[in-house]
Amino acid sequence: MEGDHGIGRSSNGISTSAAAAAAVRVSSISNGGGGDDDRQLVQFVLSSSSALKIQKGDITKWSVDGASDAIVNAANERMLGGGGVDGAIHRAAGPELRAACVDVPEVRPGVRCPTGEARITPAFRLPVSHVVHTVGPIYDVDRHPEDLLRSAYRSCLTLAKENNILYIAFPAISCGVYGYPYAEAATVAISTVKEFAEDFKEVLSITLRSYGLFGWGIKLSKPGLRVMPLMLLVMNNGAIKESPSKLYSETDGLVDDPARLNS
Repeated sequence: MEGDHGIGRSSNGISTSAAAAAAVRVSSISNGGGGDDDRQLVQFVLSSSSALKIQKGDITKWSVDGASDAIVNAANERMLGGGGVDGAIHRAAGPELRAACVDVPEVRPGVRCPTGEARITPAFRLPVSHVVHTVGPIYDVDRHPEDLLRSAYRSCLTLAKENNILYIAFPAISCGVYGYPYAEAATVAISTVKEFAEDFKEVLSITLRSYGLFGWGIKLSKPGLRVMPLMLLVMNNGAIKESPSKLYSETDGLVDDPARLNS
């Protein structure tokens, strides 16, 4: 039954203006909760109290306190596991996660979570407290993919807020086999996250390859190394205290040489 597993449900621009396009501070700081490879960190300063941070890590190992944190699963409409991050999350969470997903009521045969909506379950063997499951659009198949992707992010954040989640980590929804371009997806993701800036302490977006944001980007992957860079938007009440080791402006464009991080 729905109550047995704490399962919930929720249906459903940022510009590059001078105000939003603050300088980028790049430093080597460990976040401590991003998995095995969290040494390198890139920080995009959005305001005196908000920043977008990027670091390497593994979404299945990420956690903050195990009580008010959640990760997002890029699921399919059946919610019974699949490939990519969906399969990785199910494997790490154990069979209890699939059992909880089976208990989510179908809205029509074979569909527990329609595209653009979200559902929430406990995280079981994962170090976070909850998993928020969402289904993103197939870029070249679904009509109005931008609206559906925005709805997926908004549904996740709304559902997390309703369940008192303060820290949430996203994969790059729809950017894998669903074919959504990373740069377009990043713009949708961050502009939607900005709507919830007062509701969360940390919002992370996790990509598998390179990514872009307002013309900024960086490639952290290495040949033969399977890692997931983290884009971390920190929305604390206090001022950001880290000292930058390098500054970039939005006009510097794509940073595609990891060595530049430490230059």
